[in-house]
Amino acid sequence: MIGRGNRGKKKMSAEIPSLERGVKKQKRRTLPDWKFVRKQLVFAVKIALGTCCAIVVAEELKLDFASSAGIITLLTILSTKWETLRLAASRIVSFGITIFLSWLIFGHMEGTWMTYGIFVLCLTSISCILGWKNTISVNAVIGTHFLSTHQFGMHAILNEFYLVLIGVSVSIVINLFHNNKNRKETIIKDMRDIEMQLKNILLRIADYLMQNEQHSSVWDDIIRLEQHLEESLERACEYQGNTFVSHPEYYIQYIEMRMKQCGVLHNLHYEIKKIRTMPEQAKPMAAYIVYMSDYVKEMNIPAEQLQRLEQTKEYYRMEELPRTREEFEGRAVLYHVMMELEEFLIFKRRFVDNLDEKQKRIYWNKELDRGN
Repeated sequence: MIGRGNRGKKKMSAEIPSLERGVKKQKRRTLPDWKFVRKQLVFAVKIALGTCCAIVVAEELKLDFASSAGIITLLTILSTKWETLRLAASRIVSFGITIFLSWLIFGHMEGTWMTYGIFVLCLTSISCILGWKNTISVNAVIGTHFLSTHQFGMHAILNEFYLVLIGVSVSIVINLFHNNKNRKETIIKDMRDIEMQLKNILLRIADYLMQNEQHSSVWDDIIRLEQHLEESLERACEYQGNTFVSHPEYYIQYIEMRMKQCGVLHNLHYEIKKIRTMPEQAKPMAAYIVYMSDYVKEMNIPAEQLQRLEQTKEYYRMEELPRTREEFEGRAVLYHVMMELEEFLIFKRRFVDNLDEKQKRIYWNKELDRGN
């Protein structure tokens, strides 16, 4: 039996980054494209508009240090709604700790730069332990107010609380304005484009097995697909962070599944490049790949394709044993190709198996009703 141990060495390309790395990953751009520039400009306008509104509201309420409301808004507006909501909640909760530390340190020590340093040390230590690093900047600003006034009465505390409340409220309202409908349509278009790219690569691999003429590099097609998948994953993550609908992670899971399949295609092409002389048995394999390529669709459950792959395996088992070393090596590579194809289909089956009934009803039935 041909060993499968070597296959594990080439699985790195099938591994995908975690969701956290996918969200945080920054793409290298030599020249920023228009969509990227527009996105950053919209974000900048949101920050500018939010800070101005927060300061105006604070001034209308006759609050001291009204400009700090704008700073709090600036530091709270993030790229997604959920990030902003989580940060806003942690700002309000950590406000109580800041008040206590301000009273404990500024109320019992002389107001000098060393006193403020002790305050920041305690604030930073507690915030890091509690996982609230992103609240340090705003709470440090609040600390400067108590350092300069040494007032810890209810009026001073409420003044600071209202500044925080105005800042986080404006940031939440500003971040509600997202064009999620267009973003969702873009993600769905991405999914269709990815499926078409996967199909075309499979057909190119089948052509190679049939020894048909190749007009371009399959490696280049795979690299373009990988880049498209990374961009699509970023858009799906942004959509999840900016929507309150049920199961928005569906799109992320789908694209991650296609990323794994892209890694399999990378391994698959690497395998067939090892064949020195294409054996006659490559033709049934090519025919199967052509058949399978027609089912690279979102709502396909690959049970039938897996069953037909088993039939293809059985066909090869019934073939007579290779007679030459070259034939043996070619047949061995074809065996590995079958294993890769099986893994390609299993990734899709796992994706389908992990969908719950609500996800199937929301995404699959809706798509079927549209005839896609």
